[in-house]
Amino acid sequence: MNVIISNKRQEMLSNLNIEVAKSVNGVFTADEIIEMFTNFFFGRMILDLTALDNYRDIRNLQRISISLAVEKIIVVLPPEDEAVNAPAFLSKMISMGIYNFTKDLEGINYLLQNPNGYRDVAHLHQIDVVEQPPQNVVSAPTPQIIGMENYTYSNVAPNTNMILGVKNLTDGAGSTTLVYLLKKELEKRGVSTLAIEVDKRDFTYLNDKTLVSTTKADLAGALLKNRGATITLIDLNTADEDLCTDMIYLLEPSFIKLNKLMMKDRKVFEKLANKKIILSKNVLSNSDIAELEYEAKAKFFYAIPNLDDRKDNGGVLSGLLEKLGII
Repeated sequence: MNVIISNKRQEMLSNLNIEVAKSVNGVFTADEIIEMFTNFFFGRMILDLTALDNYRDIRNLQRISISLAVEKIIVVLPPEDEAVNAPAFLSKMISMGIYNFTKDLEGINYLLQNPNGYRDVAHLHQIDVVEQPPQNVVSAPTPQIIGMENYTYSNVAPNTNMILGVKNLTDGAGSTTLVYLLKKELEKRGVSTLAIEVDKRDFTYLNDKTLVSTTKADLAGALLKNRGATITLIDLNTADEDLCTDMIYLLEPSFIKLNKLMMKDRKVFEKLANKKIILSKNVLSNSDIAELEYEAKAKFFYAIPNLDDRKDNGGVLSGLLEKLGII
């Protein structure tokens, strides 16, 4: 069931063809809204921004984002108010995890069926511009958001920042070590690089104070705090991939690891069709790899042998970085 908080957009919101468990109209403080809905189960909250007292102060919306499930909230922006439709305000909402916002009824209906993730609004997110970015960094796609098609941000330079997520498909495939070694290789080349691990503390043992350990809940904040990096590498573990502009998946192709993976999910390669799967700790010959690709009905993006983190692995890592379009 859905809830509606309306004020100036009440008439428009009354035309929504959805089931409504609770609807309130008027102007409410952030604390009043939190008190009304903290223990109230709802599927989606349609929040007319003009119903929030002093809504131009982003801190009031921030209070709501901290206390309520922001992924369930659709913010309806007043089209006549330039302040809240400005790039800076929208970017601050995105930084809070509020990805669903629009100005009209069509946009609300679309978001009810197709809620946004970060990738869908990344092109609206203002970040620090890096003066001399690498030429071939891959950027995320910029899908259209219904009701928001006419926003253009000339001050946001494309292709200046890449967030590369790394996940293990098989246990112990080496995502933490790879992130660390890629960071070292990029910094050797003069590329500003940030490395983050999520929900683990393995970075503690690498004696590098520039490495960042965080949690799923604080990942977006960590990215925002360290947004000056040209390349960000994230050892995601079980965290969502929404904040990443590109992903690689590590697969250790030993018999026992592959069988264990297939017992967990027999459709894993089907689900990852056209994704970048990398053979990690690889000891297979080229013919063995081709045979495995045939059996798995998958194409592997790259193969990495066992890496010694005490030595220079520039040759192997440079090939991977080049294929990813980073160098």
